Amino acid sequence: MRESQKSSIREAWILCLVLGMIMINFPFIHIFSSAQLIFGVPKLVLYFFIGWPTSIIVIWYFVRHIGKEPQDSSVVTEDKSEP
Repeated sequence: MRESQKSSIREAWILCLVLGMIMINFPFIHIFSSAQLIFGVPKLVLYFFIGWPTSIIVIWYFVRHIGKEPQDSSVVTEDKSEP
C-alpha cells in the first residue's frame, strides 16, 4: 500500500471520529431535545435510532471498501495448467 493511500485512509478515519463526536455533543443534542413528538416518539429518540445506525453503516461501508486494493496490471501471473 502506498504512503499517500495510507495517509488518506488515516484522514478518513479521523474524519469519521470527529463527525461521530460532533453527533453526540451539545449542538445536535440540543436541536433534537425538544418535547415535540414525531409519530408519537420524541425527536431525540428518533435521532439516536436513525443517526447511530446510519453512522455504523457508513463506517461499515468504509471498512468494507478500504481493503480492496486496485489490481496492478504490471504483475504477471503464471499459468500452471499443463499443455
